[in-house]
Amino acid sequence: MSAVRTNAAAAMIGVSPSTLRSWERRFGWPQPKRSEGGHRQFDLQEIEALRTAFEETQNVSSAISIARERGTGPASPTRLRSALNRFDENEADRIIEESLAVRSVERTVDEVLLPALEGLDDGTQPPPPEYNVAWRWATGWLAAQMRVAPPAFRSESVLIFDASRAPDVDSLYAQALDLGLRRAGLRTLTVTLDLDPNRITRAMLAIEPRAVVLTGTRASLDALGRLVYAARRAGGDVRVYDYRGALGETGASTVPSLPARPLAARDELSADLQRPHVEPEIRRVADARAS
Repeated sequence: MSAVRTNAAAAMIGVSPSTLRSWERRFGWPQPKRSEGGHRQFDLQEIEALRTAFEETQNVSSAISIARERGTGPASPTRLRSALNRFDENEADRIIEESLAVRSVERTVDEVLLPALEGLDDGTQPPPPEYNVAWRWATGWLAAQMRVAPPAFRSESVLIFDASRAPDVDSLYAQALDLGLRRAGLRTLTVTLDLDPNRITRAMLAIEPRAVVLTGTRASLDALGRLVYAARRAGGDVRVYDYRGALGETGASTVPSLPARPLAARDELSADLQRPHVEPEIRRVADARAS
């Protein structure tokens, strides 16, 4: 059993040592053991459980009741966000490993990792240091998962135009979709939206995509239109999808939108690529601006 002394336990929860001792006297929990020298030794898992519950409730009696009942609890966005908020990447790794014991990689990303990062992004500019560190940790973890993804076993491939920038949450969603598609057996290639349209042919020849996905919100409609036009000119009958509002409110209803969550987007796109492609009376993205 891992144990910590009073000062360390109190610091983990964010209270004073005297407050922690008063909780022990009043509620009888957390209940420390005593070292040979008579020092309190708190169970680390109990302290971590209490810290997480206290962050959720900000009420000591409710937090102690919750922590007693569930212990450290299952891997959750709240626990991961708490670890990342303390710059504790080792604890973040442990929580992700716990999630992988009961969830797939895709569900861990969709249900734990991404919600935790979204909870750290308070919308301020520049983003807080906790979010920046968490973003780097998350993008590194996703990249590692892509490196060990199994080889493609399907003939279809997907080209992703990513118009996000570090440390946008959208960039993590682009990585998550890429990872999910690879794990579904599809070949993928992600390029940034600053790619010269004249070089689109190289990307198209590299993977011969059946679909192009537009994601990220930092590109103008004109830029997206030029890239999609170049992709279609180079690749012919290629399907185009909007992911997480890349096209914005343009009225370009002819370009189908994928679900916002990466797992659902992966499933819909993967299934769609197995159906025959019937080209409807669709305006190209480049034409949408005129509407």
